Amino acid sequence: MTVSDSELEERIRALIDARADSASICPSDVARAVAPDDWRPLMEPVREAARRLADAGEVEVTQKGAVVDPGSARGPIRIRRVRTD
Repeated sequence: MTVSDSELEERIRALIDARADSASICPSDVARAVAPDDWRPLMEPVREAARRLADAGEVEVTQKGAVVDPGSARGPIRIRRVRTD
């Protein structure tokens, strides 16, 4: 299954928009939404999509609730709306 970068970015936006303002999503949420039966291969492409969106200022990537540099983050991450507070 081939999934485009833009499709992954749009799915991230859609999942975040469907959540409360204070909520975040896991990359696996995105991967499972795109390919419920074969989502694991999409984990790194979803992380890459999150990096692009973070670089564009559309989302923040967090670990343990703190914003991190998506290019150097290792381990579990979450994706959320940019917070201004």
